[in-house]
Amino acid sequence: MRRRTLLLSAAGLPTLALAHHGWSSFDQDRPIYLEGRVTGVRWQNPHAELDLEVSPSLKVPGDLASRQLPAQSAAVDGKALVAKAQVPTRKDKVWEIELAPLTRMEAWKVAEIKPGALVSVVGFGLKDEKEPVVRAEYLFVDGKAYGLRSSPA
Repeated sequence: MRRRTLLLSAAGLPTLALAHHGWSSFDQDRPIYLEGRVTGVRWQNPHAELDLEVSPSLKVPGDLASRQLPAQSAAVDGKALVAKAQVPTRKDKVWEIELAPLTRMEAWKVAEIKPGALVSVVGFGLKDEKEPVVRAEYLFVDGKAYGLRSSPA
């Protein structure tokens, strides 16, 4: 999330910084499905981010649970996670999607996503649901699936 925080530098001068959060702030018991058109991209560390414009009539596709998922180095029950995915209760038009760090995106060979691209994700929203933010577990781009929790197995 791109929240600005005012910090004091070592010299005592005010400095703007972007606040980062831990993964524990996401509800890992309720996977969310989103799909739409990318309207913004931040291909940077600590992790890449997308702004995703979704349709108000968003539905989980019937074939989602049967999609082929890649093996990851972490123990992730991807089939069970994807089978539980549901559309979010929030009805925001634009969602911020937090992807993996750039080194992991490179390990998966994910090309930098450009505005206008159509993508879908399965991931986790914030526990408090205060903001339309999803941490992506699986990213689907151009017919390929990427597991973003860990490196490819």
